Amino acid sequence: MTLLQQQKLQELKRLKGILEAKQIEEAEQAAKALKTNRYRLSARPQQLPPEGNWFVWLILSGRGWGKTFTGAGWLIEKALENPGVETAVVAPTYTDVRRTCVEGPSGILKSLAPNQLKFYNRSNGQITLANGSKIHMISADEPDRARGLNLAYAWCDEFASWRYEQTWTEGLVPALRIGANPQVCITTTPRPTKLIKEFVNRTDGSIVVTRGSTFDNAANLSEAALHELKVRYEGTRIGRQELYGEIVDEVDGALWTVQMIDSQRVPGYRDFVRVVVAVDPAVTSGEDADETGIVVVGKGADGRAYVLADRSCRDTPLGWANRVKQAYDEFGADRVVAEVNQGGDMVESIIKQVDPLMAFRSVRAKVGKKLRAEPVAALYEQGRVSHIGYFDKLEEQMTTWVMDSGTSPDRLDALVHGITELGFATGGAADRFFASIAPPCPSCGMPVAAGSLGCPSCGTITKQSESVRNVTGFPTF
Repeated sequence: MTLLQQQKLQELKRLKGILEAKQIEEAEQAAKALKTNRYRLSARPQQLPPEGNWFVWLILSGRGWGKTFTGAGWLIEKALENPGVETAVVAPTYTDVRRTCVEGPSGILKSLAPNQLKFYNRSNGQITLANGSKIHMISADEPDRARGLNLAYAWCDEFASWRYEQTWTEGLVPALRIGANPQVCITTTPRPTKLIKEFVNRTDGSIVVTRGSTFDNAANLSEAALHELKVRYEGTRIGRQELYGEIVDEVDGALWTVQMIDSQRVPGYRDFVRVVVAVDPAVTSGEDADETGIVVVGKGADGRAYVLADRSCRDTPLGWANRVKQAYDEFGADRVVAEVNQGGDMVESIIKQVDPLMAFRSVRAKVGKKLRAEPVAALYEQGRVSHIGYFDKLEEQMTTWVMDSGTSPDRLDALVHGITELGFATGGAADRFFASIAPPCPSCGMPVAAGSLGCPSCGTITKQSESVRNVTGFPTF
């Protein structure tokens, strides 16, 4: 080797040493930065990842516990510790991913230091960090979106509210295949879904469960918010779930289950054929009086039923009548339907007092609650009813009420009256036959038999009654 070659070799070794020293220094600085980042400095002990060689860190907690803060902090930490890796954040809908997990006040962007973010591509749902790691934004409503990805880590938010089990089993799990120990952080308000129950009952060490309540984070929540949560949920079944993070099992004998409702839940729908405000009025007012059930339901152009709102309240007759009026106007309803078993004509007179132009139909319940509710529960079981959003108190009544329980489920009664008013058949052969000879009225959905002089419910002139009027000499309109 010549002297010149020896000198070049020495120079290369020197430069390599400098590069390695710089890399070590940068790694040490990065490790130090991780130890002093927002997540590590602010997290409570429960919010820090557990030790061990686990696959899933399952966080079951109440509202306000800090699930978003924890999931975002953990995922960022993993992405920064491992340059060039692919990770993912998954939530029930893409809007949830973007608005809550990424851009929210406790989300990923707020948790990143300015020099850690390279690029946020809002249009294609990808965050690129300065160290080359990527965070893919995925909607759980699209089970195939994770196919083809090579993930090392994932954060799954509100896992119990995902509509499709396949997003986990066929989408995410096969994609988690990079590195010696791929890991997932699941943050969710617990619901007794099949996968949640399976995770909690697993004993092979692959699942670590952290439980927490809303009140663990009381120092960061306003006193007013905590008071309101206690007033609304303390001592209730739904409160055990929403505040204390418990998995509340199904009630034996209940006509509805959580899964039955969750499986058809949707974020929105607009194309309605009919909308009604259903009322189960209380006959007295005061702190100890029953609630007045006020539920808004609609019949979609797709032939399905939708629950739009629960405006139930404990108020004076004039107070709840005004709430009915507000719901009627807000949702463009075409009718108010109210049970008058106890209030009689008084119910209609109170509603007409608020607005005499509101279309009104009274309902007299001639059979017991269970017989009235069973056909509506069957529609849920067939997947023909969707809740637009969450209605905690209504859904608690639905999933806990059993025959002979001695309770009066006012919200549930209103729901049943509303869906019944929309005129849904049960889908059997007999229903299809009768529908063929007595198609539904386009205004109210009630069947109109051939030969009728008009809809027996609302008086609308239908096609089948139009021809009869022409033949019999009655005037047409």
